[in-house]
Amino acid sequence: MKYICFLFVFYLLACSKDEVKADDIIYVNSITISGSNITTGTTSQMIASVLPINAINKGISWKSSDTTIAEISSAGLITANKNGEITITATAIDKSSVVATKNIIISSFTTIPSNQYTVSTVAELISAIAKAQAGATIVMNEGTYVINSKIILSASGTSDNLITLIGQVNQNRPKLDFSAMTENASNQGIILTGSYWHIKGIDIYKAGDNGLELKGNNNTIEFCTFSECSDTGLQIDSGASNNTILNCDSFFNADTTLENADGFACKLSAGTGNKFIGCRTWQNLDDGWDGYLRGTDNITTTYQNCWAVKNGYLKNGTKGAGDGNGFKTGGSDDKLLKHNAVYKNCIAAGNVSDGFDHNSNRGNIVIYNCSAYSNGKNYSFSNTNPLAKLIIKNSCSLGAYGTTNATLTDVTNNSWQNGIVTDTNDFKSIDYNQLLAPRKADGSLPDVTFLNLNSGSDLIDKGIDVGLPFTGNAPDLGAFEFN
Repeated sequence: MKYICFLFVFYLLACSKDEVKADDIIYVNSITISGSNITTGTTSQMIASVLPINAINKGISWKSSDTTIAEISSAGLITANKNGEITITATAIDKSSVVATKNIIISSFTTIPSNQYTVSTVAELISAIAKAQAGATIVMNEGTYVINSKIILSASGTSDNLITLIGQVNQNRPKLDFSAMTENASNQGIILTGSYWHIKGIDIYKAGDNGLELKGNNNTIEFCTFSECSDTGLQIDSGASNNTILNCDSFFNADTTLENADGFACKLSAGTGNKFIGCRTWQNLDDGWDGYLRGTDNITTTYQNCWAVKNGYLKNGTKGAGDGNGFKTGGSDDKLLKHNAVYKNCIAAGNVSDGFDHNSNRGNIVIYNCSAYSNGKNYSFSNTNPLAKLIIKNSCSLGAYGTTNATLTDVTNNSWQNGIVTDTNDFKSIDYNQLLAPRKADGSLPDVTFLNLNSGSDLIDKGIDVGLPFTGNAPDLGAFEFN
């Protein structure tokens, strides 16, 4: 019994000694984190200040709230992965488990908007088109993109956020090569059903039908080419309205039916308000521009500073079997439909058939300050299925002007009127091949001397003010003001 009591007393003494040692341990009671946001580079060192200074164990464990944005090492070094905001936590590893936090913002990474794509292959192009939404930009690097099937652009932008498809600047132009296609009415290169697109700086080659069929609204097609397609290079139809075709070229298009391949066409079921500005067509099998209607009526199309050259001739220079008009204003199966058109400062030269053609259009045609030379007929507006109204002012014809008939006419102040004699002496050059010179770097038309007026020309100041810019006392006649 005495031995047991001794052991009990010894146990009590031992316990009392341990409790005194535990009370002597000093734990962490606060942590302060210092360190900076990451605005340059990818790292930042975090420092933890621990109190009290005589804490027995000042060890810290570190944690990042989102390791996809940034990670932190056991020594407190942050390594960033991308822009964002994280919370850094420092926890004391002694029994106190004191915690401190600090928010760190990372902004050092160059951001690339999720709706911008740069592509170099067909697969990348198709993928980017599939993802494109309003505000997206798809940049095509230089090269030839060999494509076996048509591309459909069905997404739409908005008036404030277009969808842009553009060739990379300061590189050779990207070329969409559809030559693997067979000639077929369903083998268009691109069909644009969406609206508010801007397509710029791309060559579209050898589609099995139209190079680009435009069915959407409020689109801009700029500085593109359409060549050697098996139908019209660019065609507007299916109610498409208010589209602008700017500084584009369409050439060498030909179909085996010898009937349909025009340079440009706003035709069939097209909507109203479409514009061609600074565009050129040459050596297309059928017409430079075709406005033939079927399924729509009383629409208006505008042409400004557009050139139609040598249409009806093929790429090899031989005469084809198409109509060969420069500007075909309209026409329809029933000879009743109205395709109103406005032509300003346009040129028709060297076309097999008519420079400016009536066909059976029953609408209103306005022609201001245009020029025609060496066409089958320079102007051809007959009394058969006549226009409702024809207005021609300040325009020029080198050679016989043709016919200018309509139900109502307002044809005044032109080079064949008012006793004016128009001949080659009026002009600096009559070489219309100048019109096919390369465009300027910004896509605008080349500077030419073709049908530019000499200083002594009878055509200077012989026009009437129609709202177009002019120098001198009155407008000059033809597409170019003397300067």
